Amino acid sequence: MVTYAIGLVILGLVLLVVGGEALLRGAVGMATLLKLTPAIIGLTVVAAGTSIPEMAVSVLAAMDNKADISVGNVVGSNIFNIAFIIGLCAIFMPIPIVGNTIKLEYPVLAIVTLLCLVVAQDGEVNRLDSILLISIYIAFTAYLVSLVRQQVSASEAAALTEEVKDISANEKKPAWWSSGLLVLVGVLLLAGGAQSTVSGAVELARLMGWSERIIGLTIVSIGTSLPEVVASAVSLYRGRADVSVGNVIGSNLFNILMILGISGFITPLPVQPAIMNSDCYWMLGITLLLFPIIFTGRRISQLEGFILLGCYGVYLTLLIRSA
Repeated sequence: MVTYAIGLVILGLVLLVVGGEALLRGAVGMATLLKLTPAIIGLTVVAAGTSIPEMAVSVLAAMDNKADISVGNVVGSNIFNIAFIIGLCAIFMPIPIVGNTIKLEYPVLAIVTLLCLVVAQDGEVNRLDSILLISIYIAFTAYLVSLVRQQVSASEAAALTEEVKDISANEKKPAWWSSGLLVLVGVLLLAGGAQSTVSGAVELARLMGWSERIIGLTIVSIGTSLPEVVASAVSLYRGRADVSVGNVIGSNLFNILMILGISGFITPLPVQPAIMNSDCYWMLGITLLLFPIIFTGRRISQLEGFILLGCYGVYLTLLIRSA
């Protein structure tokens, strides 16, 4: 039975990754046909793209009244993204901090992470909280788009163009039918993948004697963060380590504001005390740890990468021991 549950989770994660990629390519194709610039597509469609698997799993878990998996997936993903992905990238290549990361994106992430704790303080993410979170994401994205239109440098525009081109199915102008088909296939695969992942995770939790909270914070959150791992690895391979930080910050913002927001809007999400009093503070602490790291020398060094990885190791050890 354990093998079956693990198989369900693995199958679900594979479907989520493939479905997320198909949906992203289709959405980029449609955005291109609507004559949006690569910079705008990069900041909207592509920025949200790597968080599509998290969205599918958390929304389905919320609909199935599996709030611990839904909330744990968001909190666990945010901790994993910063501590593991940025830490690992920095070990292989020191990461320069460029663009609006220090002045705008990181401060907003820190404030939003603190807001997440405030919203969950009463033990629930209700529909009013969700409307607030979603509204902040829409307003911030609109501001970022207007800012980029005015201030984007030639190098940043070229990087965004390259990123969008990489995701496009080909360099020719896409067709509506092929983009629409990719979106449809992506949605179907995501639905099946989310169902398989959640079912397998719940069964695995029962068989291993773990709570749904711990499964959501570990296996589910790490698995749904695979697109961020791949995106950061590709950036590292191309010598664009700086892109990995922007990807992670954008993903974490989307996780809290949109995934938690949409999940809580569908059905109010109870937040159990263990998540509120421990995991949420770990998420805030790891996020705030980035402050001295990115502000010292405007780069993330190899040593700082080891520190981030060490923090994740400590968190994971304490979490599993509490099972």
